Parts: sequence; C-alpha cells; structure tokens
Amino acid sequence: MNYVIAYDLGTTGNKATLYSIDGKLQASAFSSYRTFYPGPNQVEQDPEEWWESVKITTSELLSKAGVDTQEIKAVSFSGQMMGAIPVDRNGKTLRRAIIWADQRSVEQAARLEKLGNDTVYRLTGSRITPTYSGPKIAWIRDNEPETYRRAHKFLQAKDYIISRFTGEFGTDPTDASMTLLFDIKNWKWSERLADTLGLDLEKLPEVFPSTSVVSTVLPVVARELGLSEKTLVIRGGGDGACACLGAGVVSPDEAYLYLGSSSWISTCSREPVFDEKSRTFNFAYPIEGYYCPCGTMQAGGASYHWAKDALCKLEEEKGRSLGLSAFTLMDDLVDGTKPGAGNLIFLPYLLGERSPRWNINARGAFIGLSSTHRKPDMLRAVMEGVTFNLKIILDILEKDGKFDKIRLIGGGAKGRNWKQIVADIFGKTVTIPEYLEEATSMGAAIIGAVGTGEMTLKEASTFVKDVQFISPRMEVHEKYLRLFEVFDKAYMSLLEVYEDLAEM
Repeated sequence: MNYVIAYDLGTTGNKATLYSIDGKLQASAFSSYRTFYPGPNQVEQDPEEWWESVKITTSELLSKAGVDTQEIKAVSFSGQMMGAIPVDRNGKTLRRAIIWADQRSVEQAARLEKLGNDTVYRLTGSRITPTYSGPKIAWIRDNEPETYRRAHKFLQAKDYIISRFTGEFGTDPTDASMTLLFDIKNWKWSERLADTLGLDLEKLPEVFPSTSVVSTVLPVVARELGLSEKTLVIRGGGDGACACLGAGVVSPDEAYLYLGSSSWISTCSREPVFDEKSRTFNFAYPIEGYYCPCGTMQAGGASYHWAKDALCKLEEEKGRSLGLSAFTLMDDLVDGTKPGAGNLIFLPYLLGERSPRWNINARGAFIGLSSTHRKPDMLRAVMEGVTFNLKIILDILEKDGKFDKIRLIGGGAKGRNWKQIVADIFGKTVTIPEYLEEATSMGAAIIGAVGTGEMTLKEASTFVKDVQFISPRMEVHEKYLRLFEVFDKAYMSLLEVYEDLAEM
C-alpha cells in the first residue's frame, strides 16, 4: 500500500495526516504554535515554530501509523493564506511572519484605490482590503526598509515549509491569487498592481501548478524527519482551496459550507463569479483552469462559541461532570425550540464582518427579544442568524445556477440541530461526509496523489463519501424566507448606529 502525508499549517497549529492512496485516513497528529500581537491590528507567528511543529507531528505520525516509510510516496501541503514571510537567498526568515489576520496595512491597501475597487476586483478576483499579502509586503517596505531590501522572496506558510524540505522557492496559483498582486484571468503576477504598491516583482516567487513535483526531500531533512530520500514533495495549495477540493467539490454544480470559527460557502467554476457589490471573492482552484468563488464571514461557529461562553456556564460545568461536551447539552436545550425562535433574530457580527457586509464596524445584536424568550431560544437564534448571513453568500453564488444540495463540514456539522437549520433556511438537501473536519488535509492529500501520478482527479474525487442526508422541510423554509427579509432589514437599520459606536 502506498501513502501520502498531508501537512495542514493552520492558524493554531500544524496537523499532519497520513492517507492511504485510496483516500483512507490512517493516522493524524497535531502540534500547536504561538501567535503574537505586537501592536494594534498586528498578528504574527514565528515560521521556525511552524517547522518545529512539522518535526513533532511527523515523528508522532510515523510512530502511530507504523508504516514502511518507503511506502510514503509523497508529502503535500495546505496552509494558511494571505501572509507575508520574507526570506533571504538561503531561505532564512528575516522577521516573524505577518499572517492573514493582520490588518496593519490599511494605508498601503488604500494606494490601490487609485485604480478603483472595481478594477482591482475584476483583475484579482478580490476587493481591496489590508488582509491580503500585497499590502502587507508594502507595509514592510515602508516601515522596515532594510528587511525589504534583504528579502530575496516573500513566501506563504506552506511555501516556507516546502523551502525547508527542498531548498526551493515557489508558490502555487491558489496562494498567489490571495495576494492582490495576481492577475486571476491570465494566471500571472500583475506588474500594474505591484507598481501601484511600489513592490519589486522579482521578490515574488515563481508560480507552479498545485500538483507539481517540487523535488524529493533533501537527504538531511529526510534523516531529520525519518522519511525516505525518495519521497516526493508536492506543491499543494492554500487551505481554502484545499478545503474545496477535499470537500469533494469538483464541478460547478457542487458547493460546500464550512461551519468553523469563521464560516464560508464555496464552489468551483470555469470562470470567476463577480458580484456587482463585490461581496464575494474568487481564488484559484488547485486544478488549473478552475476558480473557487467564495464568501467568508468572520464569526460563524465563533458566534456559537460566544453563546456558550456567555450563556452556558451551567452546561459547561455539567458537561465536565458527565464527560460530555457543553455543545451536546446545548443541543438538548435547542431540541425544545421552534424554527424562528419566537421571531428572535441574531445579527452575527461580533467581529465586524467580511463577506457579505464588509463592515469592520458592524456588531452583534439580538433583535426582537421579549420576556417570553429563554436561553434555548437565544441559542437557536444564534445558529439561525449565522445561517441567514450565509444565505446571502449562497444567493450570490447561485446567480448563474442553483445547487441541488450542499455538503456541510466543520465542527458545526456535528450537532443535531444546526444541520437541519441549514437545510431549512437554504431549502436544500444537506449532506454530511465521512470525515467532517479533514477536508483541508484531504484536499492536500488528493493534490499529492494526483501529483505523483498515482491517480487522476476524477478517481481521487471518489475519496469523499457522504454518510448522512438531511432534507429541508419546505413549510419551515417558507417561514424562514419571511424572517430572512427581516434579518437583512435589521442589519440595514443599524448602519448609522454602528458608525456612531465606532466614533465613540
């Protein structure tokens, strides 16, 4: 049996997962690393800690799996996107990584406004925001000129780890397309965008297909990690793109919803999907010639986590005494509620909002709260509010064709009630795959398997198997459609309030 190791370099840590070549999960290991907050809107990590986590997880994974390392044909990668990691010619980092959550580069992003947001949106697939890599690199040039001068290349998370495995510098279209520097239609770096930001194109890595073989593992690294020197290193992709592939979305009539801390809906398409209000965005799919239209909200699962922390201390204590998750007990409470939560609406903007509102000043709220409402109603309202917000994204992505069903992954898919709420609000069948929280690593593994030539994409797409199907209740759907209109109206009515609060 042959195997692929997928490394998923997330925000909280690195997860190494071993898959057999037929897509069966064999073993996994996780190692966390620190996040630093050196100033307002500044978020950084140390790439050396990423590498240490790779070493730790590889050792643990090989110990758990007990497979012959000669049978590990490839390692592949997914990683957090929209970062900026400056390295010198030897691959040594010149400062900590500025990661995706960092928004210090507001001034630099604003330079792109001279081109116009619509021009940038049509060129890159994304609206102008400081979260992307290009403005972050420009911030380094403006504020740390010596670091910028010494930088040979600016890399993404997975690309840095690949450089440690191979000594080679490069990236792939999925990560390149989330920089505000990549021409998404012509699949190349944009001189126009780089010039506007004042950046040197030669400091950007060459772009290779996600499925391309970088090289074999360096002998010294193979010995350090306990791998074979014959193991192939496959380029891989950004975590959002890998998740789309790993969720089994391989054609334009398919879509998936990830219910995690942040939550998003994505599909794949032959062409980018442009919204007239720039509410959604597009990045490259791991398979050349396709795109991932997507909308990502800030606080999806995070809103429900907030509800647990704010409202459910009793359930947490009871859960600890019974050996149960607090979320299981919260589900028990919601079981007794009715759709619509007694006309209680929750606006899920606890962290501002990306898609579809793009309003950093937006805040959360319960609308319609009365003396008859209790904690179970509030919990249901939170799940419904998140799903209403996601429906806006779904409606945008469906402007050129409807999805018959939607695949649900992430932690939110574990609960009994939320998946039924999704089915009822969307009016679609919701499917649950065998591996709920492995889509990103599965996508990286599929890229690895295709990259080695062991299988085709069509063969690999059969890896994702649905084990549960939730049908919508259409009478409930009709009720939700009326409440959805009120949800949108409630947000619009509070826009001035949000601005007033932001100025206080």
